[in-house]
Amino acid sequence: MVTMAKICLRPMVKKWRSLQREGNTMDQMLLQRIEAALAGRAFTEGSGILVAASGGPDSTALLYLAAQVCQPAGIHLLAVYVDHGLRPRETHAEISLVRQHTDRLGVEFARCQVDTQGHARSHGLSLEHAARDLRYEVLQGLADARSVAAILLGHTEDDQSEEVLLRLLRGGGRAALSGMRPSRASILRPFLNVRKRELLAYLQGQGIAYCIDSSNSDPRFLRNRIRHHLLPLLETAYDPGVRKALLKSAAILGEEDDLLTQMTEAAWQKIASVSTGGEAAVIELQRSGLLALHPALQRRLLEMALHKLGASPRYAHIMAIIDTAARDRGRRELHLAKGLRVEIHGERLSFSYPRGRQPWRGRLHEG
Repeated sequence: MVTMAKICLRPMVKKWRSLQREGNTMDQMLLQRIEAALAGRAFTEGSGILVAASGGPDSTALLYLAAQVCQPAGIHLLAVYVDHGLRPRETHAEISLVRQHTDRLGVEFARCQVDTQGHARSHGLSLEHAARDLRYEVLQGLADARSVAAILLGHTEDDQSEEVLLRLLRGGGRAALSGMRPSRASILRPFLNVRKRELLAYLQGQGIAYCIDSSNSDPRFLRNRIRHHLLPLLETAYDPGVRKALLKSAAILGEEDDLLTQMTEAAWQKIASVSTGGEAAVIELQRSGLLALHPALQRRLLEMALHKLGASPRYAHIMAIIDTAARDRGRRELHLAKGLRVEIHGERLSFSYPRGRQPWRGRLHEG
């Protein structure tokens, strides 16, 4: 029988501070970020922590600092390189460098390969979007297979400000504009309040080599245009504090989104019911209960229903459902993507894939 145990990092923290009392203050701050992120995490015997290691500066600094924090505590580390198949001329050098680092640190290494271009074509996504989706899918799948307690990612404060601005340009709502979260499920981002330049200074001070991803300067990607053109323009021509302003807004919106999430979950308990059964699952919402809610909660409740069925919520679909539910015209039926049907009749809104996840023509009820 495997017993659950919470590894308390405090004894290790005290040991580290006693050994490094005269060390670099900035290095200690970075270590404390990781310690804080891991504090209270539950580990099972044989489980550990996965570090996403691309060979770039952020993930390389994360790998070395995580090793300093975790190894004295007896926490196993697994460094994972995800090969997206987009830069074959650079991939070998990156893998080789990550392997050098893991060998030096005594950390386990794994390489995973994904077909980014094929995924982008089959799902109608940009290369950037497809790469991100596949990367998270692979990391989470490996974490589940290895009983990993946490996945460490090297996103920085710079990444966060870019992400918030990118989502604003794409018309994101409150949840999107709250940016990346420091902790969500198994994902941990200990450097989300750390500037990239601080990680670069750490690497330089320690003499640690890293790679530069050429795609980070490719103007085809919106994120790069934001990083190299839009944000510098906003800083120089409008407000030198724009990054801090974006981060402050994201933090405020994140807290408010947490509150709305709690309110949505409370409303779900009152007006929703779910019958399980894989693709045959049916979700039903009480019509009058839904319409009595504030419009913001109506949208979020419908997003939750679609998410629970594995569908991708679209604003146009959600508004069409609300508009149809508000009419008193008897039985109505909406046809959404991949065979998803929304039937509205009387006091009931019913969501289901009656013939599985595949497109089909026809109505649930003729006449």
